Amino acid sequence: MALLEVENLHIAVSVGGVLQPVVRGISFTVDDNETLGIVGESGCGKSMTSLAIMGLLEGTPVRITDGSIRYDGTELLQLSSKQRRAIMGNRMAMIFQEPMTSLNPVYRIGDQIIESLRQHKSISKKAARARAIELLDLVRIPNPSERVDSFPHQMSGGQRQRVMIAMALSCDPKLLIADEPTTALDVTVQKEVLELMSDLQERTGTAIIIISHDLGVIAETCDKVSVMYRGKIVEAGTTENLFERLAHPYTRGLLNSIPVVDHDVEWLEAIPGRVPTLGEELSGCAFHPRCPIATGLCIAKTPGDTYIAGNHAVKCHYADQVAS
Repeated sequence: MALLEVENLHIAVSVGGVLQPVVRGISFTVDDNETLGIVGESGCGKSMTSLAIMGLLEGTPVRITDGSIRYDGTELLQLSSKQRRAIMGNRMAMIFQEPMTSLNPVYRIGDQIIESLRQHKSISKKAARARAIELLDLVRIPNPSERVDSFPHQMSGGQRQRVMIAMALSCDPKLLIADEPTTALDVTVQKEVLELMSDLQERTGTAIIIISHDLGVIAETCDKVSVMYRGKIVEAGTTENLFERLAHPYTRGLLNSIPVVDHDVEWLEAIPGRVPTLGEELSGCAFHPRCPIATGLCIAKTPGDTYIAGNHAVKCHYADQVAS
């Protein structure tokens, strides 16, 4: 049994009383000490999926309309709000996209870590402060005993991201979801943050889901990859198998749009067109208006899974042709 099992998950947004689908029947699993990368353009449903796993859709116009989310054998969608809160931040935690907006600007970072600790653990304030300093040291914040009393605006972007990681790890979760953990960071700081997460995983055995639009980040850090487009997983497999034989035109387009340092190019390749808007219905494959190899079959019929090798699954009528 996997630590996290997401099966046939459907999510919709209520717009004027009408439910518009944003996630359309996705399934994946994550095991202990495993890293899954979920990649795709903005608006494809990546962050919505993570919020659903964490139980953070309550009180919003977003609804889970079908499917199952099981954590360590427990069906999360059947738990009460109180039961979900006992799991969130404790057994599973999340690092949000932008630390400056996720951290409270009027509270010291140490107090925010202490609050998280005391919410889930029977621990004194003094012991919680000592643990906060220990966590800041663990995530390589210099002079942690002094920086524990800093406000978020007194720290750099990379340091604030480390504080978010420290807060997420404060209760030793078994599952960590990192939503665009390197957004707006310098390239060197991105590398440091990713190495830090990998190092922490080696120490603690935590399972990690990294959500990103950057295939380069995913290739470096993940054991498995799921590529999302318009609410569906269009290609999924182990990192090694997927990057050896990219088999969906969308995945190839994402990879080709990344600059290569040892090649001189005048223009970067781009995926033409746009992601379909919410409520816009398309027949067949949702990627067909932007796909360079689309045919009448792609417009008329929704593709099922084609297996390239092992568990490398692709939703494309011409997956074998693309992968060759």
